Amino acid sequence: MSLSGKTLFITGASRGIGLAIGLRAARDGANVAIAAKTDTPHPKLEGTIHTAAAAIEAAGGRALPLLVDVRDEDSVAGAIAKTAETFGGIDIVVNNASAISLTRTPQTEMKRFDLMHQINTRGTYMVSKYAIPHLEMAENPHILMLSPPLDMAEKWFAPHLAYTMAKFGMSLCVLGLAGELRRQGIAVNALWPRTTIATAAVKNLLGGEALMQASRTPEIIADAAHALFRLPARETTGRFLIDDSFLAEQGVTDFTKYRVTPDVPLAPDFFVPDASSPPPGAFA
Repeated sequence: MSLSGKTLFITGASRGIGLAIGLRAARDGANVAIAAKTDTPHPKLEGTIHTAAAAIEAAGGRALPLLVDVRDEDSVAGAIAKTAETFGGIDIVVNNASAISLTRTPQTEMKRFDLMHQINTRGTYMVSKYAIPHLEMAENPHILMLSPPLDMAEKWFAPHLAYTMAKFGMSLCVLGLAGELRRQGIAVNALWPRTTIATAAVKNLLGGEALMQASRTPEIIADAAHALFRLPARETTGRFLIDDSFLAEQGVTDFTKYRVTPDVPLAPDFFVPDASSPPPGAFA
C-alpha cells in the first residue's frame, strides 16, 4: 500500500522528526499539512513551515504550510478544517509537537510545566479530537503519537517529573483513543526511538554535538511511521512501538544507515523499558 494521494496532518513538521515523516510520505506522492509555529527563521533553529513545504514538494508531495499553535483551540480547529478542505479529507494525523524541560520539581517553573502539558498532552488530545470526524471517512485512518511506552517505573519520573507526566499524557491518549475509536476502524499507536535522534532538541538542550554523533537520524522514525501507515488500520492499533524493533518486524535488517557516525556508540533514549531488547544487528 502506497501513501500516494493520502493526506497527512503533522504537528511540529517544520524540522526534525516531523519533517522527516512528511518527506518520506511525500516520496510516495502524499499530501502533507505542515502544522507548526515557526513562520519566520529562528536564530537557533533551522526550518520554517515554508522551507518545509518547499522540501515536501521537491520530494514529490503536495504541501500546505499552516501556522498553528497547538495550544490554541481556534488555531487547531481552523488548521484541521483547512487541510480537509484543501485535500478533500484527512487520512493520517501525526502528533509530533512537543516541549521538553529536564528539570527537577523545585527548578521547574509553573509556566514551563503548563507549556509542556499544553503542547504535549492537551495539544495531542485536541488535534486528535478535531481530526476524528475526518478520519472516520478515510479508507485507512491512522493517528500516531511520538510518545513512549507506558512503563510506570520510578526512574523515568524522579529526574524530570513534569516532562515525564506530559509525555506519558500523550501515551495515555493512545491507550484511550485506541479503545474509543476501534469500532470506527481508526488506528491509534505510539512510536518511540530506542536511541537519541539527531534533532535540534538533542543538540541544543540535551547533549550538544557529542550526543548528536551518538544518535540515529530522524529517517529511522520516518521509515517506521511509513511502514505503520501502510498497515491495515483495523488490524494495527493500541501498540507502543520502538522504532528498530518495529522495523525488524517489517523485515528490516540493516540499521547502520541510520547512524549519524558509524563508529560512535549509540546513546539510549529515555523511557525505553528494560524488557525491550534491540533486534539483532541494531547496534552493530
